[in-house]
Amino acid sequence: MINNNIFLQDLDELNLKLSNNQLSKFDYYLELLISENEKFNLTTITEPSEIYKKHFIDSLSLISYGLNFFTDTKVIDIGSGAGFPGIPLKIAFPHLKITLLDSTNKRISFLEDVIDKLNLSDIKPIHGRAEEFAHQSFFRAQYDLCVSRAVANLSTLSEYCLPFVKLGGLFIAYKGEDIDTEISEAQNSTSLLGGQLDKQMNFTLPNSNISRSLIGIKKIKETPVKYPRRAGLPGKRPL
Repeated sequence: MINNNIFLQDLDELNLKLSNNQLSKFDYYLELLISENEKFNLTTITEPSEIYKKHFIDSLSLISYGLNFFTDTKVIDIGSGAGFPGIPLKIAFPHLKITLLDSTNKRISFLEDVIDKLNLSDIKPIHGRAEEFAHQSFFRAQYDLCVSRAVANLSTLSEYCLPFVKLGGLFIAYKGEDIDTEISEAQNSTSLLGGQLDKQMNFTLPNSNISRSLIGIKKIKETPVKYPRRAGLPGKRPL
C-alpha cells in the first residue's frame, strides 16, 4: 500500500479513487523510474515526492478536462518519453487502449519493461517519429484521443498530433502557464490541419502552486495528406 499521503490527497482532489492494486503499480513504476533513470536518461525529476506530483498527478490531471473514457477509447501518446502521460492514464483507467510513440529506442525498451513488470495490457510502445507514423493507414485518423506532454510549441505539436486523430476526436496538449500567445499563434495551423480549439483549462496541480494548462483541439475535418511534413520540419518551421 502506498505510503505517500500527499499523493492520496492529490488523487482525492482529482476525484480519482484507485484500488490498492493500482496504487501499488504507481509505487512500482516510481521504483523503476528511479532505478533505471541513469541508464535510460528518463527524467531530471528524481525526488519521489516530485515524481508523484510533477509526473503522475500532472499526467492524471487530464481527468479534469471532463472526458468520457469508454471501454473502446483509443489513445495515442506522442513523445511519451518515460511514459507520461500514457502509463499513469493506463494504470488509472485500465480499459483504455493506448499507444506510446517515442523516437528514442532506449526509452521504448524501458517502456516495454514497465509494461511487462506492471502487467499492463492493451498498451503498446512504438519506436518511431510522428512525422512518419502519421502517414501510415494503420495509425492515421485512428484515435479518439491524442495526448502529448512533449516540449514543443502548439503549432508544431498540432502537426505531429492531429493527423492521428479521427473526426470528432480530440488532441490535448499539456502545457504550463502563459500560453495565450502560443494558442493565438497556432490558430491558423490548427485550422489548416483540420482542428478547432475546443477549450483551454488553466489550473494548479493539487496542493501546489504549479500552474498548468490543458489545451484541447477538436478534429473537425480531415488533415490534408501532405501533413505532417517530413521529419524535422514541423519543429524547425512551424506552420
